[in-house]
Amino acid sequence: MTLTLRQKVSFYLEDIETPLGKAINLCITGLVLLSSVIFVVETYPIPSRTREILETLETGIVFIFLVEYGLRLWCAENRWRFATSLLGIVDLIAILPFLLGAMDFRFIRIFRWFRILRLIRFIEGKTVFGYVTSEDSAIAVRILFTIFSIIFVYSGIIYQVEHPINSDAFTTFLDAVYFSVSTLSTAGFGDIVPISQLGRLMTILMILTGILLIPWQLGDLIKRLVKTSDRQEISCTQCGLAVHDKDAYFCKQCGTPLPLSSAARGHPSVELPEQHQPQDG
Repeated sequence: MTLTLRQKVSFYLEDIETPLGKAINLCITGLVLLSSVIFVVETYPIPSRTREILETLETGIVFIFLVEYGLRLWCAENRWRFATSLLGIVDLIAILPFLLGAMDFRFIRIFRWFRILRLIRFIEGKTVFGYVTSEDSAIAVRILFTIFSIIFVYSGIIYQVEHPINSDAFTTFLDAVYFSVSTLSTAGFGDIVPISQLGRLMTILMILTGILLIPWQLGDLIKRLVKTSDRQEISCTQCGLAVHDKDAYFCKQCGTPLPLSSAARGHPSVELPEQHQPQDG
């Protein structure tokens, strides 16, 4: 069956198996990380020429994101559903400063820090970086990404809000990270504090976000660990899934028969196939 142009574009935007699909997704991931690094570097004293180069590079990256968002919207079967989905909203926020750049809304630059959330689509299951082969690993990766995202996003927002009026305390992005980590860890040294109403509001939202998201995901991990306590390590030869029920004889992920000697271990009543039966005499 011949694919239309729209179907081909949709396929390669999501594909991570073919060389072209993997290259596209690696490129997008790299651009997200690069744009985040640019934001951080710009909070430090750098030569004006270097700053101009970084701003030009950032504009080019956001233009690529704009084209990508347009292609994803064009390829979506239900465009309204895509536009209002979590990933669609994150993609839109990533390009919002570019779309409203001509307007004098300085606070719009705050949304640049949300761009790191675009990595959500690359952190679990079959990803461009490899395989997350167990649900426990997927939950652990989500927890680490959640902590990193909360610290990164809120540190950037608080820096953006506080630096113009409180530059002695929030001199660089690292100062904001230090404040966020000490606040979330409840250490609360008190040597760096926001003085603006918006900065304090962002601090409250950061704490509430951490309270809501981190324990919830830790609870999922604990439930998974309890649920898997009666399982054993049997690696599937097809997909590599490493943990299965003790009485499992087929992989729950791909259906491939599991190594019989491992599955039958601890179940002597199971009748083995003829080729595994011990020979008399």
